[in-house]
Amino acid sequence: MRTIAVVGCGRIAQGAHFPAFAKIEGLKVKYACDLIESKAQHVKDTYPTLVENVITDYNIALADPEVEAVYVLTPNYTHYVVAMDALRAGKHVFCEKPITVNYELSCEMAEEAKKQGKLLNIGVVNRYQRSVEILEQMNREGKFGNIYHVYISFRRYRGIPGLGGAFTTKAQSGGGVLIDCGIHFLDLVLYILGGAKIKNVTCDAYNEMAKDMKAYKYTGMWASDTADIENGTNDVDDYISGYIRTDKASISFNGSWAQNIGKEEHFIDILGDKGGARLDYCGQFTFWDGATLEETRSDHEIPEMFLCEDKAFLEAIGNNEKTKTHIDNILETMKLLDTLYKSAEIKKEIEF
Repeated sequence: MRTIAVVGCGRIAQGAHFPAFAKIEGLKVKYACDLIESKAQHVKDTYPTLVENVITDYNIALADPEVEAVYVLTPNYTHYVVAMDALRAGKHVFCEKPITVNYELSCEMAEEAKKQGKLLNIGVVNRYQRSVEILEQMNREGKFGNIYHVYISFRRYRGIPGLGGAFTTKAQSGGGVLIDCGIHFLDLVLYILGGAKIKNVTCDAYNEMAKDMKAYKYTGMWASDTADIENGTNDVDDYISGYIRTDKASISFNGSWAQNIGKEEHFIDILGDKGGARLDYCGQFTFWDGATLEETRSDHEIPEMFLCEDKAFLEAIGNNEKTKTHIDNILETMKLLDTLYKSAEIKKEIEF
């Protein structure tokens, strides 16, 4: 039996992790914690045989020796404090992405996990997407030959989430579309490339589409319950573009929460001298063989990513094993995000 506590019972908890927990045998959520008690009560009501207690103070869970691990599913700006408290209390930690709001704090979390001898995994769930796993294996097997460039597109039409709330307030989120969406795309590319290390980056960030929040028009808004269009803040990027050189391949990308082009494109192009592929984000991929000019469309089962991710973490607790989403494997992604934002701020290329 694995006994855990969950801190933060909002969207990602209710929509992804709790449905996964319910499918894992031998798991007990001893505490569901949220400052808004009704959110924690909702998961207990939804999963009465899984969740034992509802609390609003996570220190109660940290003081319980039966709790082996803590899931930190809170807003970005609280990740550092909650995760550090849990590690110091001797708990293994799973923390949703991003690690924290910047690279420096992320490194501190990694050091604390090492000091305490506890696992710290990060929720970059796409590393468990079956297509991503296959593409990473194909690269190791040489199917692409030399991968020289990767292009990434993560572009929405009019999709700024929770305008005026935490999503668009840099002090709470750490950034906009890059840290919200781009982190997944960039991380899975670094993973497919085999742990690529950053050499230099250049980036431009824009906040153009909702400078006047009251005039911003949209057809739908994710996380609309967190929006504060009348009195809130919008000081993050809604469009991002950049170029990255690594020790393995160059990477270029364009991403938007909102743009005046009514096409939404979420894909990754992998260009090698023997073959290439286009990955439809969270879906299948097409591979082009440079030797035969054959085009092959993948048609494999895509298991539930969050279930795979949570199972891997909970199993790793038993043997203290570093999985592919252990913080030591994710720090390069956070370093990249931080450096891209710094490049956009100073409007210059940054080298390592």
